[in-house]
Amino acid sequence: MLLFRIGGVPVLLAPSWWVGSLLVVVLYTPLVSRMLPDAGPMLSAVLAGAFAVLLGVSVLAHELGHCVVALRLGMPVRRLRLFLLGGLSEVVRSPRRPGQEALIAVAGPVVSLALALVCWLLLLAVPADGAVWLLVAQCAVANVVVGVFNLLPGLPLDGGRLLRSGVWALHGTRALGTRVAVVGGALVAVGLLGWALWGMAQGSDDRWLRLGVGLVTAWFVAMGATTEFASDNRMSWPEGLSLTDLMRPVLQLPAESPVSDALAASAGRGVVLVRADGVAAGLLDSEAAERLASSAPHSPAELAAEPIRAETVLLVSDPPDEIAEHVGEAATWQFLVVDGDGKPTGVLRKDDVHSALTASEGYGTGPTFRTG
Repeated sequence: MLLFRIGGVPVLLAPSWWVGSLLVVVLYTPLVSRMLPDAGPMLSAVLAGAFAVLLGVSVLAHELGHCVVALRLGMPVRRLRLFLLGGLSEVVRSPRRPGQEALIAVAGPVVSLALALVCWLLLLAVPADGAVWLLVAQCAVANVVVGVFNLLPGLPLDGGRLLRSGVWALHGTRALGTRVAVVGGALVAVGLLGWALWGMAQGSDDRWLRLGVGLVTAWFVAMGATTEFASDNRMSWPEGLSLTDLMRPVLQLPAESPVSDALAASAGRGVVLVRADGVAAGLLDSEAAERLASSAPHSPAELAAEPIRAETVLLVSDPPDEIAEHVGEAATWQFLVVDGDGKPTGVLRKDDVHSALTASEGYGTGPTFRTG
């Protein structure tokens, strides 16, 4: 479900969010009844539902912090998703410097803790022991939990990204930082399971809530840490291989050229279609061009063009590992490579990169993604 857009980035609500919210309502309603003895079952359920919504809003604010900082640093964000008890900001490219990763990572917890402080100040002005006081207190607790939990030092949490950026800054190797932060993620997952089981053993009032949240979040942390580790392994670029070895020559043609002519000229090359005003219409999509040429060979080649977007443009000066990661993540099959002045220097195709990486021993396949 599309909620809204910020800076062109779609903010989506995944179906699993409703499942997580229902779980919160079921497990939290008995606690509300104990905190407000005069509240009936209906009011307790409504307040538990309000807590689930406040938790979702808190996660959304947290992720918007990541998203806004990434955009300010010039890093495109594909989308922001809210899902089962969590959120995800899909930054298109990995940070080039440890300082950038640290800034993006810390932005979320800072927003959460700032909102918690605002709610705490509101509690001073709200009469205690009422439903309104409980809602404000719930919001404060939700933001404290979101902020503090995400500062735990393990991937895929923000604290794990801070840990990775610190190791990266000290040793100059992002991969070493990832390995350290993945170990931290494993310890966090074990700690969450221990916290949940300890609550069950002690018979605490919130033991079922702790068990549900503990199991889900431990699974999330464990899967995220595993994915981050696999992703870093996939990012490695074979030594001695340069980007120019994989680039195809680029040819610029008028956008109104017959698609059959553009298709014939594209053999072994990438074709940039340029309109009369000098604006690039896109990259020729060979499959679309073949379909169009079979039925209407004299149609303008622009009709078979793939638009050139920020995520489909690579700088020839980009580090090879980052190029490999970005190519694996982006939902497109070809990329325009430009120099520092924005002049096209070649076209890179995903299957060429895939073949080069899988030809080297130890390299995995498949797309990568990033959580936050």
